[in-house]
Amino acid sequence: MKFIISGKNIDITEGLRFAVEEKIGKLQKYFTNDTEIHVTLSTEKERQKIEVTIPMKGNIVRAEQESNDMYVSIDLVEEIIERQLRKYKTKLLIKQQAAVNLNKEFIEEEVEDDEEIKIIRTKRFAVKPMDAEEACVQMELLGHNFFVFRNAKTDEVNVVYKRKGNTYGLIEPEF
Repeated sequence: MKFIISGKNIDITEGLRFAVEEKIGKLQKYFTNDTEIHVTLSTEKERQKIEVTIPMKGNIVRAEQESNDMYVSIDLVEEIIERQLRKYKTKLLIKQQAAVNLNKEFIEEEVEDDEEIKIIRTKRFAVKPMDAEEACVQMELLGHNFFVFRNAKTDEVNVVYKRKGNTYGLIEPEF
């Protein structure tokens, strides 16, 4: 695996670099040698945050963790990524998709039944054309973290979502 480690408001010491490569390096068994692991360490006030992004063919594995201690954050994010990979593996096996970036040994391991994705509820609703600002207002009125709507300008299905710091994001699919 190839680590790309960067920092925001923090100097990447040899100790931090070693801790990241040691802990995240445990995921080596899941990936091929040319897989890139993008790690961003940051600090804000007393919060120590790590973001890990692993681009894979057709997908991205991403996790972030925040705590008072960067080393604790590193430990926690590794556990999250490993759990995500196990779920992804189950999805691959069910849909019989190719796993270009994953080692064959990992794919061939037995899959536990409790990791299967189960949809337990389906909602249907009319999608009213509106602009992104109106969709944000509607999302707030419903008390949700995201809202699906038809963009009145483009006639495409978009999603607005709530971000940290009381800000909003907009997802516009490209086809």
